[in-house]
Amino acid sequence: MSKDSYINAKNAISKVIDIAIYCFRNYTPNEWDTKTLDVFVEAYLECRERALNPEPRYETLKTLKYVINDVFIYFQEGGGNCVDEFWKEIKKQNLPYKLENKMVKILKRKKINNIREYDFVIDVIVSYQQEGLINREEVTLLNELIGKFERLGKK
Repeated sequence: MSKDSYINAKNAISKVIDIAIYCFRNYTPNEWDTKTLDVFVEAYLECRERALNPEPRYETLKTLKYVINDVFIYFQEGGGNCVDEFWKEIKKQNLPYKLENKMVKILKRKKINNIREYDFVIDVIVSYQQEGLINREEVTLLNELIGKFERLGKK
């Protein structure tokens, strides 16, 4: 890892966090109350602090990827005006991130590769099924993949 690539990644995620907070405040999801908004803003401010001022031993691109993952969870899994505006602004500012459908990738390869994918599937399987984003067969497959991942002790 070059120092420049680490600094560039750190600066990019800081911009993303600014965009996220702006979208939370200006396109607040309807179901959020003031307390929920405050919790999200505070969490993203903490992510910025972890990204910009880590302890020296955590000043690595690998560690920064955990922060990046945390920042994008809501915007990869959520929907609505807040999420839409977030992705528009990411594209407008030409930041190196894209909305990806993790579920499609996991279903296509029929494998959960790591703990982040495992956590993602656990977090969204019920809501995806309720919203009709995945069908009964895909839910069955995902449950098999969850079990296999757990049996392999990767948790």
